[in-house]
Amino acid sequence: MQIQFLGTGAGQPSKARNVSSLALKLLDEINEVWLFDCGEGTQNRILETTIRPRKVSKIFITHLHGDHIFGLPGFLSSRSFQSSEEQTDIELYGPVGIKAFVLASLKVSGSRLPYRIYFHEFEVDKVSKVLETDKFTVYADKLDHTIPCVGYRVMQKDLEGTLDADALRAAGVPFGPLFGKIKSGQDVVLEDGRTIFASDYLSPPRPGKVVTILGDTRKCHASVRLAVNADVLVHESTYGKGDERIARKHGHSTNMEAAEVAREAGVRQLLLNHISPRFLSKDVSQLRRDASKIFERVHVVKDLEEIEL
Repeated sequence: MQIQFLGTGAGQPSKARNVSSLALKLLDEINEVWLFDCGEGTQNRILETTIRPRKVSKIFITHLHGDHIFGLPGFLSSRSFQSSEEQTDIELYGPVGIKAFVLASLKVSGSRLPYRIYFHEFEVDKVSKVLETDKFTVYADKLDHTIPCVGYRVMQKDLEGTLDADALRAAGVPFGPLFGKIKSGQDVVLEDGRTIFASDYLSPPRPGKVVTILGDTRKCHASVRLAVNADVLVHESTYGKGDERIARKHGHSTNMEAAEVAREAGVRQLLLNHISPRFLSKDVSQLRRDASKIFERVHVVKDLEEIEL
C-alpha cells in the first residue's frame, strides 16, 4: 500500500506544486487505485507516474472547491481513451453536488464515456460509512471549512495470519490441499491419525492499516476522530506558525494545528499537504521544523512523492 501525491498545492497551481489530488495505491491488496480529490492537471501528473487510469476504480471528493474538482472532467474523459485496454466502470464518492458538476461538464463538452460512473453522494452533516468491501471500510465525517467538506478514514480489515510452512513440512504434512485447509483455520487429520491444529501453525491476525485523508479544514473535533490511531494522517497546512487568525478566517489550518491534531489522535505519521504557493523551499523546511516541536514524525510532501505504508 502506497500514497502517491499528484498535487500538493493550495488554491492554484504553481511551478513546484499542482493543486490537490493524491492516489492511494492498493495494487497488492485489491489491484486498484483510489483517487482522493482531482484538481486541475491531475491527468498530466498521472502521466509522470506508473499509474494506469483504468486501475483507478474509485474517486473520493472532499469538497466542491475548484482546486479539488476541476480536473475531474478531463481525467474521466482521458480515461476513456485507453482503447487498447479493457474499459472499467468507476465509482465517485462525494458531497451532494458532485454528480451535477460532472454530468454538466460532460454534457456541455459533448463527452461520451464508454464506461459507467456510479455516483455516491452524501449529505455532509455527520460521520457515516460510505463504503464497505470484504477488505476495506471507508468513513466520512464533516470538517470545518467555508463550504461543506469531509475527511475520509480508510480502514483495512484485519489480515490473515501467516502460515508457518516450514514447521508444517517438519511435522510431516504433505504440501497441497491440506496446507490450504490449515491456512483457512481448519484442523486436519493426517493418514497416520495425528491431528494438526491450525492455530499451532498460524500467526495471529494482523491489524490492517488505517489511512486518514482530510479535506480543507480548520482544526476541529472531527479531524481528531477521523485520525485516531491512524498509521498515516494527511492534513492540510495552508498556513504556517503565527497565521492562526487568517487560517481560521479562510477555513484552513496551520502546520502547528495539524501537528496538534496528529498528537491528540495518536497517529504514527503526519504528512503535511495543501501548501500555499507563497511558501518557498526554505519556508517549507521551516513548516516541518516548527510542526516537529509539537509532533516529531512529520513530513511535508511534494508532488509525485510516494509514501510506503
